[in-house]
Amino acid sequence: MSTLTPTPVTSTVAMHMSDGIIDAPVSALFGIIAFAGLAFCVWRARTDLDEKTVPMAGLVAAFIFAVQMINFPILPGVSGHLLGGALAAILVGPFTGALCIAIVLVVQALLFADGGVTALGANITNMALISTFVGYLVAVAGHRLIGRRVPSPGRLGMVAFVAAFCGTVAAATGFVVEYALGGAATESLGTVAVYMWGTHALIGVGEGIITAVTVMAVVRARPDLVYLLRTRTPSRSEPVGAAV
Repeated sequence: MSTLTPTPVTSTVAMHMSDGIIDAPVSALFGIIAFAGLAFCVWRARTDLDEKTVPMAGLVAAFIFAVQMINFPILPGVSGHLLGGALAAILVGPFTGALCIAIVLVVQALLFADGGVTALGANITNMALISTFVGYLVAVAGHRLIGRRVPSPGRLGMVAFVAAFCGTVAAATGFVVEYALGGAATESLGTVAVYMWGTHALIGVGEGIITAVTVMAVVRARPDLVYLLRTRTPSRSEPVGAAV
């Protein structure tokens, strides 16, 4: 997610969008999409939540909320902070992870005025749904490519880095699509697209580093708490129940 200093061109193209960046019909459309997506996540998360996942989900949400308050510089006038989608998905699963990110976004919008209330549906769609599920799919694919029953923390850190980077760029793409459908600002779609993809590619590097370091730390301390490891599908050479 990018936070921008007010300038004529860039003040209206932050991913964590405020009110008025997209028009009311598109805001309403993505509000419905966000509600439907979160309802599905609530339904599916019931099968994921257990004595390990419930406290871990609380810790993940608190960690992401705290880290999102810390901005790191990207370009002059541009700073970024952790989205957390891939991190949450790897640690607690995509459905619970999306709910964690959504809760953080709701609290930020209602209590800290970080992101507009009318744009909450679009923000949840981009950062809680798109970022989380794209990051998880990339993490699953990367984890399978590792080809080891017990991957090293370093290898899993590489997977986490790529997953977080892809999730960040995918979330920025969601913003571009929303702006194309109903952008209410004066900037052209081409300007917005180039800016969003360019800056969020850089932000994705920071996102990837933070995600990789965090995942490696958890893997070294408590690998049994990492959802991606606990739900890995056994290979053909492994007996059922032998996967981590």
